[in-house]
This record gives sequence, structure tokens and C-alpha cells, in this order.
Amino acid sequence: MKVGTIKEIIRHPVKSFGGESVAETRLMSYGLYGDRSHAFLDTSRPGKFLTITQAPEMATFSARFAGKEQDNMFPAVIIRMPDGSSAKWGDPRVAGYLESLTGKKTEQIQYSPKSIPLGPIEEEHLQLVSAASLRKLGEMRGREVDHRRFRANIILDIEGSVPFAEESWFGKKLIIGSGGSAIMIKRHCERCQIITVDPEDAGKDAALLKMVAKERSNHFGVYASVVRTGPIRTGDAIYLAD
Repeated sequence: MKVGTIKEIIRHPVKSFGGESVAETRLMSYGLYGDRSHAFLDTSRPGKFLTITQAPEMATFSARFAGKEQDNMFPAVIIRMPDGSSAKWGDPRVAGYLESLTGKKTEQIQYSPKSIPLGPIEEEHLQLVSAASLRKLGEMRGREVDHRRFRANIILDIEGSVPFAEESWFGKKLIIGSGGSAIMIKRHCERCQIITVDPEDAGKDAALLKMVAKERSNHFGVYASVVRTGPIRTGDAIYLAD
């Protein structure tokens, strides 16, 4: 049964940096190709990643891949820094700028296109939310909500535009387009202070998290795991299967 289409695909080449909207990519065993494939480690907490939770300023950086997707190595990652300047991943200016803003000493880590572990990805392979749910949350808040706060990978246009309809699909598969890609909807996404951080200036809006906690039991969006790898594109039809 067709339940909607893909409105937008967003991947985050660098963990906790802003991401890029792409017209097409591949579902890998770990999620979207290259999602959270590059990250910063917090040297004050051995083995731990530096994230927006510890360093809200990370949200004001963004990253994108420059070039075609490759199986053996990632294309160059281009970082846009808060002052508007750009540099490639590995350029010491990026770490220097990040450390000057956050006061944190960092190390860089990079994974393979074939395998990114849970850890940089954290909860599940993918996070989804519908455009209808975003609109409804904006109505509840009294003004539009920037979807970047929620760091979803896929934004869905659901038929009938029913808010939170995606929460009725737990334990079911979604078949994507005609390329054979499939995911399993797993559970609610429980929200944390990351959604309070404005991706433009790292300003805090604690009221948003309080509202989500009060009105939605702290749930917004859903987690999914990859069942079958393959291509996905914006505009692809989404079919619900048991």
C-alpha cells in the first residue's frame, strides 16, 4: 500500500555538523551513504565523540561531499565554518576553529564507506519524520520549526498529510521506490537538548524541548533500520508492508 513519497533526503557527513540535502543516494547497511562517517573525538573523554550536546557550536558548521559516491573511499568532505569560510576534512583550520569556539581538544576519526558502526550513528540506522508532523509541531509551537534541529535523514510526504502517522508503523517495513530498498520502522525517537540548539547561531530555545516533553511524551520522529540496501531518491514512492 502506497503511503507517501520521499520529500527530502538529508545526510550528515560529519557527526553533529549540519548536513546536506541530496536528490539521490544509497541505503547502505548502516544507513545513508556516508552519514556520520567523519567525527571528532573529545580527548577529555577517552573514546567519546564530541557532539552538539557538549558543544552546541558544532551545529553552526556544515559538511557536504564533493564528488560522486565511491565504494572504496569517500569523496572529499567540504566543511563550511561559521564565518563562511570553507576547508576540506583534515585541514587543521577546521579543528582549530572548532576548538577555539568550544574550548575542547579534539581528535578526528573517519570510517569506511562500507561500514560505519553504531556509535557515530548512535541509535538506529535512520531517523524519519513527516512534513505533516513538522507542520503540526509548528502549529503547536506558534511558529515554524526548522527541521534541521531534529537531524532527520528522511522527510516524508504522507498521503492525507496526517500528523504523526509514521508512529503507527512500528514493526512494519517500508519499501522505497522501484530499486528494492527497504527499511523497518522501529520505535519513537526520544528527544534531548539537541533540538533546543538553533542551527544558525547555536542559540538555545529550552521551551521547544519542554513542549515536546509535555505534549508528545518527549517523542518526535521515528527510528528505522535498513532491511535491504539500494538506491533512494527524492520523489520515490513509499509502500507500507507487514
